[in-house]
Amino acid sequence: MITLRELLPEDKDRILSWRNLPHVHRYMYTERTITPEEHHRWFAGARSDATKKYWVICSDDVGIGIANLYDISHQHKRCSWAFYLASEDVRGKGVGGCVEYLVMSHVFDKQLLNKLCCEVFLANEPVWQMHKRFGFQQEGLYRQHVLKDGRFHDVVALAILREEWLAIRQSIQARLEQRGLL
Repeated sequence: MITLRELLPEDKDRILSWRNLPHVHRYMYTERTITPEEHHRWFAGARSDATKKYWVICSDDVGIGIANLYDISHQHKRCSWAFYLASEDVRGKGVGGCVEYLVMSHVFDKQLLNKLCCEVFLANEPVWQMHKRFGFQQEGLYRQHVLKDGRFHDVVALAILREEWLAIRQSIQARLEQRGLL
């Protein structure tokens, strides 16, 4: 079963190692290896900044990645989100879809926000295609948006509205329950 739990102080070192894993770091906007000092500042902010919300993604109570909300605006009733799976052996097994469902449920059913946005490197097609399967619409293509490793990368901008979520929530939930992910 996939769950999201709050960040705990004892997660700090493990999350630093996750953030610097090559298969995670490749799709982050950060270009260089994250130092312990930078991570310490990031971790403190992750736990105290009201415009952000972080969770550890757990599979049967074992941490396997991070999900987060950022740019949370209660005034405009929107936020953005991102996630990564540190454990490569859970990829392709529906875990990302389950995380997507749990985050959308939190944003739309608990926080009652109206819009959930995300950005994905164009080269990370499996992830932006997954977002589309979960009802996200492509709202833009940011050309040469991120300079990383000496070259520019295009970024796909996607979003889903609360009304769209409400129309598909039950079918997504049933599909994930059938696979034993919820």
